[in-house]
Amino acid sequence: MRIYLDNAATTPLSREVFRAMEPYFFENFGNPSSSHHHGKAARTAIEQSRRIIADLLNARPEQIIFTSGGTEADNTAIVSAIRSQGIRIAITTAFEHPAVLNPLRALQRSGEIKIIYLRHDEKGNLSLSHLDQLLAAHGKAFVSVMHGNNEIGNLNDIQEIAACCKSYGAIFHTDTVQTMGQYRFDTQNLGADFLVGSAHKFHGPKGIGFLYKKDLDPIAPLILGGSQEKGQRSGTENVSGIIGLAKALELSYTNSSAYQPHLRHLKNKMIYNLINRIPGIRFNGNTANEKLSLSTVLSVSLPEAPDGRSPLLYLDQQEISASGGSACSSNSGTGSHVLSALGVEPDRTTIRFSFSRYNTIEEIDDVVDRLASLYVKETLHELSAVC
Repeated sequence: MRIYLDNAATTPLSREVFRAMEPYFFENFGNPSSSHHHGKAARTAIEQSRRIIADLLNARPEQIIFTSGGTEADNTAIVSAIRSQGIRIAITTAFEHPAVLNPLRALQRSGEIKIIYLRHDEKGNLSLSHLDQLLAAHGKAFVSVMHGNNEIGNLNDIQEIAACCKSYGAIFHTDTVQTMGQYRFDTQNLGADFLVGSAHKFHGPKGIGFLYKKDLDPIAPLILGGSQEKGQRSGTENVSGIIGLAKALELSYTNSSAYQPHLRHLKNKMIYNLINRIPGIRFNGNTANEKLSLSTVLSVSLPEAPDGRSPLLYLDQQEISASGGSACSSNSGTGSHVLSALGVEPDRTTIRFSFSRYNTIEEIDDVVDRLASLYVKETLHELSAVC
C-alpha cells in the first residue's frame, strides 16, 4: 500500500468530516441567499459553522469571512488593507508562501508599496530587532510574517511580532495556513489583525478557507458581485465546504492533545533513524529542532545518490509520496525560494516529509529503510571494488 508523507501539501479528508458534509450535497442543497425553506436551512448551517470557528478562535462570528482557500484569504488581507489604509511600506520575509509574496510584489510593481525583507540567520531565524528598527523608521506599515513555514517547518513568534506591530501602529497579517488546526489561536491575546485558514490542511475539504480580521469595519473585497459575506466576498457560498471546514477545525482542536504527541513521535523517530542510517544527511532550517519547528514537517538535505538517481523519484517508485519542497513551487521550474534564501547547496537533494495523525511508526520505519537502501547499495558497491 502506498505511503503518504506529503501532508503539508494536502491532508486526506476525515471520514467524520465527510459525513458532516454529505447531507449538504443531497438534501440541504439550497442556495443560502434564497428566502425559501431550502435556502434558510443552508443559511442557518453556514452561520452555525461561522460561530463554531469563531468560538474556537475566541473571536466574534462577524470577524470570520469564508473564502475559497488560503490564497484568496491572504490576497484579500494584503490588498484590501494596504489600499484602504494607504500604506506605502510592507515588511515581510524571504520565506513567505507565494500567496503572500506574489500579491506584495504585484503591488510593488504597480508603485503602490515598497517591500522590505527582514534579516535572518543561516537557520531562517528572523531578526526581530530589525523589525523594531524598521517600524521605528517607517511607522504605520503592513507586516506579513507566517506562523509556520510550509517547506522547512520553522515557527515564528507571532505573538511577539504582533506586540511589536501594535506598539508602532502597524497592521500585522500572519499566514497561519500550515498551523491552523495544529495550534490553538486565541485571537484576543494574540493581537494579529489577520489570520488565515485552509480546510484541506487539517483533514477538511479542498476549496474552502477563511480570513479572520480583527477590525469589524468592512474590507474592500477582491471579488465583486452579490452581497454574500456581508458584501466582503461575493459569490454563492460553498455550503458543504463550510460545514466541512468547521467540523475539521473542531475535531482538530478537540483531539489535539492526542494528535500532537503522536506527530512529534513520528518526526523524532524519522530524524533518529535517518541520522543513523544515511551518512552525510543534513536538515534544513530549524526542521530538526522540536521547539522551533512544526511537528508535521521535516526537511531533509541528502548527499548525492548512486548513479545520479533522484531520491524523490526513487521513493515514488517505491510507492512513497513525499515532495521536494512545497506543492506550490513544484511546477514553477525555478526551485524553492525558501531553500535559496537559506543558502542550501543546490547539488544536494531536498525532500520534505510531512506527517498527519493517520501516519504510523511502521510507515516511518519502512520509508527510512527504503531510502537508506539507496545509499547502502553505493557503499556495498565501493566495498566490492576494493576487495
